[in-house]
Amino acid sequence: MTTTNVARLLKQSDIPFDLLSYPVDEQDLSAQNVARKINYPLSSIFKTLVLETDAHQYVFAVISGEEEVSLKAVARAVSAKKTHLVPMKDLKQLTGYIRGGVAPIGAKKPFPVLLSHSALNQEFIIISAGKRGLQVKLAPDDFLRFTNGIVFMNR
Repeated sequence: MTTTNVARLLKQSDIPFDLLSYPVDEQDLSAQNVARKINYPLSSIFKTLVLETDAHQYVFAVISGEEEVSLKAVARAVSAKKTHLVPMKDLKQLTGYIRGGVAPIGAKKPFPVLLSHSALNQEFIIISAGKRGLQVKLAPDDFLRFTNGIVFMNR
């Protein structure tokens, strides 16, 4: 199985994880589709969104596949007035990742990581391994510790 920067970095840090692979459907990169393909509940699939604040700070918001991101909640969490999603065309240049493969680990630059409070109810979370078709399953506490992440109320 292909390894990624995400898997390498977690392994180097002795963070326990499982690498899950699935066939990619370029027409449907949704968390729902990933959940179906790897046979895990949608509540355990976490998507990584890249946002920019009014102060031009970037941040990763990692939220459950069941959630929509609250721009106001992200802004509050990073003490900004406003945030907006980074346009898809800018993702690769900014993070080194493409849509459907954005990970909060191993990006070009280490942006602050926000993790939705819903992750705390999970035994494990499943995030992108940095490549379409690969996911990493790990404990929320390990994820927070590794990324120096902050839990935020996504509402």
